[in-house]
Amino acid sequence: MSAASQSPKRESRELQVPAELAGARADAIVSQLSGLSRTATGRLFEAQEVEVDGAPIAKSRKLAQGAAVHVLMPEEIDLSVIVPETVDGFSVIHADDDIVVIDKPAGVAAHPSPGWSGPTVLSALAGAGITVSTSGAAERQGIVHRLDVGTSGLMVVARSERAYATLKRAFKERTVEKIYHTVVQGMPDPMRGTIEAPIARHPDYEWRFAVIEGGRDSVTHYETLESFGRATLLEVHLETGRTHQIRVHFSALKHPCAGDLTYGADPALSAGLGLTRQWLHAQRLGFEHPGTGERVTFTSEPPADLSWALETLRDGGPR
Repeated sequence: MSAASQSPKRESRELQVPAELAGARADAIVSQLSGLSRTATGRLFEAQEVEVDGAPIAKSRKLAQGAAVHVLMPEEIDLSVIVPETVDGFSVIHADDDIVVIDKPAGVAAHPSPGWSGPTVLSALAGAGITVSTSGAAERQGIVHRLDVGTSGLMVVARSERAYATLKRAFKERTVEKIYHTVVQGMPDPMRGTIEAPIARHPDYEWRFAVIEGGRDSVTHYETLESFGRATLLEVHLETGRTHQIRVHFSALKHPCAGDLTYGADPALSAGLGLTRQWLHAQRLGFEHPGTGERVTFTSEPPADLSWALETLRDGGPR
């Protein structure tokens, strides 16, 4: 790393590989020890800003215990600063003094995080002139639950302090109805069932999750809506809400979500369906309104990319 390449705002950090990470991939080690996201870590390797013994290394390199890894950290960003922006495909389904329900497009994160430079739900709401609760960490005020960046569909964000407290409790007590539609590869057997399998971080890939004994209890209910042979449209009800839960559970059953290359989807089928992300959509969201106490339910139709893939399957494709 030359001195010319270093910005005054960027820190050069040395990371020592501990015994428990010995033999793991360099990108997983850097991500875990630095706290950076997978995306941010990948950018550092692409820019050759991760070195061992004075030379850039590949992200797939396995590192031994005690290895000294020199990393030029990304420029620090104040995550509490939400910059308003207009986001394509972002829409407000409902807004009142307590809540705002939005239809999130894929490619949008719930809130700012280290290494994420794309749009967020909070920046889109700010761009629409909608204020949110001040409860929660500075970079995630009003956020009571999240969807993966690559997952589209319904989210509720708290606008009042009472809404934040009430909704956080409702999610914790599992009284919120969370219904997803997903297309998975193959045909799950049985056609309707429940998956109960604990989930924890993947031992080798810090940004992935897996079914692991001793992980957090995770329960997914599903039923078949349509079957196409090579793929199946399912309705999924989440009893718990673990990170990547649907994707991990169906991958463990050898029926990964179509388009989800991270969790084992067939690249050829994904390409044939025009998918550049997992076929997963938060279709229905129901909860007691924190202001009125009445049960409210919101629904959302899949966006164009998922609809096209589904129609392709209904037409007998891809061929």
